[in-house]
Amino acid sequence: MAYVVFLGGLVAVLTGLTWFASWAKRRGHGSGVAGALAAYEEAYRTTAHQSHHELRQAADRKSETSSPDDLGPTG
Repeated sequence: MAYVVFLGGLVAVLTGLTWFASWAKRRGHGSGVAGALAAYEEAYRTTAHQSHHELRQAADRKSETSSPDDLGPTG
């Protein structure tokens, strides 16, 4: 009986956390959590924090597009 109560409580907590995560994402409150995790990673997991910044910079970079005049010699 104790296992059933424990599993029921675990399911209730996980369901509540899932609901809270979806609610926070819909309302736009997820950025605070992301900021807190970024601060944690910066303090305790420096390589993960550096990788995070490298990935953000790579996503922000745009590839250079050449103009049609740069096709090279045609003849």
